[in-house]
Amino acid sequence: MFPLPTPQLGSMSVMPAPAMTQQATRHARRVYVGGLPPMANEQTIATFFSHVMTAIGGNAAGPGDAVVNVYINHEKKFAFVEMRSVEEASNAMALDGIIFEGVSVRVRRPTDYNPSLAAALGPSHPHPHLNLAAVGLTPGTIGGAEGPDRIFVGGLPYYFTDAQIKELLESFGPLRGFDVVKDKDTGNSKGYGFCAYQDPSVTDVACAALNGLKMGDKTLTVRRASASTGQIKPEQELILQQAQQHIAMQKMALQAGNALPFPGVGLALAAPAAFPTKILCLTEVVSIDELRDDEEYSEILQDMREESGKFGSLVNVIIPRPIPNGELIPGVGKVFLEYTDVTGSTRAKAALHGRKFAGNIVTAAYYPEDKFSMGDYGAEAMV
Repeated sequence: MFPLPTPQLGSMSVMPAPAMTQQATRHARRVYVGGLPPMANEQTIATFFSHVMTAIGGNAAGPGDAVVNVYINHEKKFAFVEMRSVEEASNAMALDGIIFEGVSVRVRRPTDYNPSLAAALGPSHPHPHLNLAAVGLTPGTIGGAEGPDRIFVGGLPYYFTDAQIKELLESFGPLRGFDVVKDKDTGNSKGYGFCAYQDPSVTDVACAALNGLKMGDKTLTVRRASASTGQIKPEQELILQQAQQHIAMQKMALQAGNALPFPGVGLALAAPAAFPTKILCLTEVVSIDELRDDEEYSEILQDMREESGKFGSLVNVIIPRPIPNGELIPGVGKVFLEYTDVTGSTRAKAALHGRKFAGNIVTAAYYPEDKFSMGDYGAEAMV
């Protein structure tokens, strides 16, 4: 531990945090700084961050040095930097990626940071009008992926750039924060990261749409970093539909050869993606002979309505039948379940996909809503 001497550190004065609140607020006044350069020490860290906080206008507690304490782990190349106030620590979160002694360092909340307690102590996010350009940073590009609506994004292809990942995530709206976790020695992506949206209401929409998306030989895992019901509200479906359209356009552009020049990117996103829709298509559930018999068909239809209604508000069940002359029409052998929202279809897919029925393994896949509404039951479903 390096308690800074008073009254001077070099040529900068140090103002300790008020004694009566120091212990209670410490978890919210500290920031984690990772990926430190090899020659960094307590004094250079304190001097650098105090100077930078002044330069960006982040000294909320008044004149003087923002840093009051530094603890450094030389072996693992990280430090905890303690600020005078909760607000100054939140402002320091905007410094993620800043260049310190020639190295881009990570600025995060420490593991003991408690968002719910910190919310009562001061601002949880950096002030929106910090002059980040004064220290060579661009507002809103990295960092800030903290808080209750933080999203974990795993399974990222290693050859994807930060810009490509960010573009995919922004299909659902502007990001408040975006962090790709990288190896501290090589600087290469570890294949996962975190993000947070400016509009928290799109959090569950993005998770539902991106989770399970196949990208080359990888499959994305996208979920809330903290526990949540994860249910999509009806009013959020428009955001989901618009995002799906945007991603579909990105895929078309990639197929047309407009992708960034990284090997495998076009092929990665060109694969069909299982975006949730309100329509679920089941196969390996009914046989052609059962569909030809009126009594059996009625029983199957009733059973499907009862079973499928357990997962959400069911609008309709469609089971195409062969025409009287025995000719098969598109969609015969499939069962289509229409729900009022994607929450119902998502639950049904999770419960029915892979279930055994009459010795067969059921396949449950999302079906395009536009095709379904036109009565086109022969299109490809998306597992």
